[in-house]
Amino acid sequence: MIREVLAQFTQREAHPTIQFIKYALAGGVATATDMIIFFLFAFTIFPALTDAELLVQLFNVQVPEIAETVRERNFIINSAIAFVFANMVAYIINVLWVFEPGRHKRHIELFLFYAVSTSSVFIGTFLGWAMIRFFGATTEVSYLGKVIAAVLINFVCRKYIVFKG
Repeated sequence: MIREVLAQFTQREAHPTIQFIKYALAGGVATATDMIIFFLFAFTIFPALTDAELLVQLFNVQVPEIAETVRERNFIINSAIAFVFANMVAYIINVLWVFEPGRHKRHIELFLFYAVSTSSVFIGTFLGWAMIRFFGATTEVSYLGKVIAAVLINFVCRKYIVFKG
């Protein structure tokens, strides 16, 4: 029994529960990629952090004071940059390990993968922006809202629209 379950982690064909676990692990790698790029850019290139951020306090770093409108804009810019890299990582892992490719030709599959991801990131980024704009949420909380929305939309659409399931 345990061997059968473990074997499902080494192949694409897996019970739906195992497939979701694999998807979650792959998503964890893609999310880590997204987070690293987002926060690296938010700290260095397009400032989007405040003194109230947990990471800023944890690492005791100095961040420049910026206007809320600049922080809102930079949140969107950093999200877009991180999106491109993280989704390429997600696509590669999903094709090689999680889902069965082949429902569509490769270029259509990649297009649909990014179309689904783009839709979910727009919805999630809007949610994150709104959390900053209307509720004064920290960048970290807004980022988390963006990620949760994207994960839920992506799994369902990738499983039933992009890949064979």
